[in-house]
Amino acid sequence: MKKLSCCWAIILLVFFGVSNVFAVDEVYHVGPGDVVEISVWKDESLSRTLVVPPDGMLSFPLIGDINVINLTVGDIRQMVTKKISEFVPDATVTVMLTEINSLKAYVIGKVNDPGVYQIGMDTSVMQVLAMAGGLNAFASEGSIHVLRRENQKTVKIPFDYREVLKGKNLEQNITLKRGDVIVVP
Repeated sequence: MKKLSCCWAIILLVFFGVSNVFAVDEVYHVGPGDVVEISVWKDESLSRTLVVPPDGMLSFPLIGDINVINLTVGDIRQMVTKKISEFVPDATVTVMLTEINSLKAYVIGKVNDPGVYQIGMDTSVMQVLAMAGGLNAFASEGSIHVLRRENQKTVKIPFDYREVLKGKNLEQNITLKRGDVIVVP
C-alpha cells in the first residue's frame, strides 16, 4: 500500500512539475483594449474598472498614471500595491483581467472571410485560416506569409499551406502573436 501511495505521489509531482514549466511561458501580458479591474480591499473609492488605452497608461486615484503595457496581472498588482502603500499602509490590492480584447490577428487577401479575429495564446496560422473560412480558389497556397512587428520592425514569416496540409514542415504553423497579419496572395 505504501509503494502504491509513493508511486502516486511521484506521478503527481512529475505531472504538476512539468505542467508548471509550460505554464511559465504562457503568462498573459496586458495590451491595449483589455479591461482590468483594480480594487483596494475595504475602500470602495479605490475601485476602478479600466480599459487599457493604446498608450497603456492607466490613471488610478492617489497614484496617478501607470504604464501597464506588456505587464502581467501580478506585475500590475505589485506596482499598484507599492505606489498606494504611501497613502494606504498595508493595502490589499486586487487586480483582475475582466476582458481580453487585445489578442487579435488579421487575415487579408484571398480567403473566404478576411478580417480581424480574436485569438488565444496558442492559436496557430492554420486555425486562423480556418476561422477565415479557408482559402478561396484563387489563393496562392505556397506564398502565404505572416507579418509580425518585432523590435520596431516588420518581419515576414513564410507559410506554405500545401505542405502543412500534407503534414510536412509543420514548424511553419507557428503560434500567432498579438497583431500578426496573415497575407494570402
